[in-house]
Amino acid sequence: MRKLLGIICVLLVGNVQGQDLKMWYNKPASQWEETLPLGNGLIGMMPDGKINDESIVLNEISMWSGSPQDANNYEAKNSVADIQKLLFQGKNDEAEALVNKNFVCVGAGSGHGNGANVPYGCFQNFGFMNFLFFHQGETKDYKRWLDISEAKSGTSFNNNGVKFLREYFTSFDKNVGVVRLSADKKKSIHFAMHFYRDQNVEEYKINGNEISISGNLPDGKGGRGIKFAAKFKVLTKGGSLKNHDNQIIVKDADEAVVLFSASTSYYDHDPVQYVDAEIKKVEKDSYSKLWRDHESRYKPLFNRVSLQIADQAPKIDVPTNERLANFFKDPSQDNGLATLYYQFGRYLTLSSTAPNVPKALPPNLQGLWAHQIQTPWNGDYHLNINAQMNHWGVEVNNLSEYHKPFIEMIKNIANEGTKTAQAYYGAPGWVVYMMSNIWGYSAPGEQASWGASTASGWLCNHLWEHYQFTKDESYLKEIYPVLKNAAVFYKATMVKDPKTGWLVTSPSVSPENGFKLPNGKRAAVVMGPTIDNQIVRELYESFITANKVLKLNDDFATDLQEDIKSLPPAVVISKSGRVMEWLEDYEETEPKHRHVSHLYGLYPANFISPITSPEWADAAKKTLAVRGDDGTGWSRAWKILFWARLHDGDHSLEILRQLLQPALEQNTTYGGAGAGTYPNLFCAHPPFQIDGNFGGSAGIAEMLLQSHDGYIHLLPALPAAWKNGKVSGLKARGNYTVDFEWKNGEVTKFVIKGKKGQIVPVLKNGEKINYKI
Repeated sequence: MRKLLGIICVLLVGNVQGQDLKMWYNKPASQWEETLPLGNGLIGMMPDGKINDESIVLNEISMWSGSPQDANNYEAKNSVADIQKLLFQGKNDEAEALVNKNFVCVGAGSGHGNGANVPYGCFQNFGFMNFLFFHQGETKDYKRWLDISEAKSGTSFNNNGVKFLREYFTSFDKNVGVVRLSADKKKSIHFAMHFYRDQNVEEYKINGNEISISGNLPDGKGGRGIKFAAKFKVLTKGGSLKNHDNQIIVKDADEAVVLFSASTSYYDHDPVQYVDAEIKKVEKDSYSKLWRDHESRYKPLFNRVSLQIADQAPKIDVPTNERLANFFKDPSQDNGLATLYYQFGRYLTLSSTAPNVPKALPPNLQGLWAHQIQTPWNGDYHLNINAQMNHWGVEVNNLSEYHKPFIEMIKNIANEGTKTAQAYYGAPGWVVYMMSNIWGYSAPGEQASWGASTASGWLCNHLWEHYQFTKDESYLKEIYPVLKNAAVFYKATMVKDPKTGWLVTSPSVSPENGFKLPNGKRAAVVMGPTIDNQIVRELYESFITANKVLKLNDDFATDLQEDIKSLPPAVVISKSGRVMEWLEDYEETEPKHRHVSHLYGLYPANFISPITSPEWADAAKKTLAVRGDDGTGWSRAWKILFWARLHDGDHSLEILRQLLQPALEQNTTYGGAGAGTYPNLFCAHPPFQIDGNFGGSAGIAEMLLQSHDGYIHLLPALPAAWKNGKVSGLKARGNYTVDFEWKNGEVTKFVIKGKKGQIVPVLKNGEKINYKI
């Protein structure tokens, strides 16, 4: 029976037109972090909008150097007992030395983050589409923009009385990028256009209105790796077209449309033939048809969620870079920027992976956008938080299928990870360490302090969350063996801590952090860091539940049920009242370290809650107080989620303010200096790293809706500044879709959609009700 307690539930229809969904600027980009990202999950474009010398950065998500390799050290298992013995004796520094000697990868590994020319490889920029225009005299009324509701950007200006318009999009219908150049006066379009890439282009052909290029990236072993190709076609109305050197030159045209397609041999096809076929599919289509076909595919995805938070006065007429600066001063004066940033995260998800394409790749550290050959940290898949954070918002933000490329990658890594389990432990099951690439690299990194954290359990969190949100039992059957074999590895390799008797991982680290030993030395290698204890417990519990759901009567689930009794508690509170990061209450070498791994149990796991475990929640608050609000871009995003789970919306908004701190720094920092948000809303680690965008967007959703505690909680962490608003289309665990409105901080209307007749526990305005669908 529906119990509404005076609340009338109505279906809310999202008013997309009422949302703040356009970024705009009154001058061209002066650095890459000001260009505007377009992508369809396969290719990307980033125009800079310069008046006479425009450069469009081009990307293709499978543009990776390197090649498959086996970087496992098959002698490592002979050292594991010695390492564990040293840890039992409290000689962590000696254990770490042995890990660095015998328990890391063989060969060059990731090249210490500079892997472009080693087998590990790196994600690379595809190249540049360059336009030389011939505008002279006065230019005024300049504007460039990105409308994320359409996935389209533009540049407009007036030059000598003629209004020029450039429009750009990467089609969600066919795998092509489209650039249209037009003016309000005939015969006004004049330009020279060419392609440029600094390395590895082996063939460049120009033939009339077409440019075709191809090449091979290095395989890291002295040979040729992935083959890449692109094709450009210029279609004009009126005027003349000719070739000169490597350029297509157009004069006196009324309009020009440039088509672009790119691909690589990663997809098991000849990329030269592929791009030729893609261009042929669309070369006879009008621009309006290209646009309609794109819109018809993109808009239904984007429009699944609508969010509006009332503002005293809309700021849509203020350039986005100025809005960032003003938001950092006072976030309460521009709620629209918070909604824009939220939806920008969803836009980046839609733009950076293509779940319907075979062998689709998930977004990497760069999403799919890069302007360098050697991208920061190889533009790879860091598995000690970053690749995971890229997917924290996909389920709640109603883009569940966009989780699938990552899930497929996890399956591939699990296959490779069986070798790693054997090499390092002589163990069954599978394991992966802190990084991977498009070939499923699973070995540890080159150094213990950052490369020795296992990630297989954390990856299983994503497999399980996708089930939690979809309740798709056929999918659960599919991933059940992956969950099981991850648990098989942990069960086979965990050891009994001689001090407590707990079953713990060994050796391991708390990602990238270290501590002081009683002898004054610094170490990172330990037994049973808190994050491992929480992850293993979560994995075991998920597997046991999966066994029950599927009614498999798997004896292994019974074994795990017994082992759970010997695991450390999810939280151990130190004498200082904080959550302990390690089994021992060590002195931290960096009390304000960017990673807050021991709060994995707060987010993304659900062990720490103000409702179900208030003592642990208090300890988490004290932990965060000491850690501080500052940090790298992604670290700030994680803290938004932490405070949302702690039901402190004002603190979440404060950290969102810090995440949106205007940034221009391109050099790498780790302590928070230069971190924030670039003018194009890309997250600044710095340098650019996309996880902060995804984490920040997920954080805003978490402030509005939570469903991890066994019920749907409406407005669990609403800031005082977000007094009135409405949202439609958010997803809750259980495969529910939730729409609601609020006024003066209280829910006034809501509706939950799901399977008819289901009873759903709901917490709204401080009281629990049972809602019947």
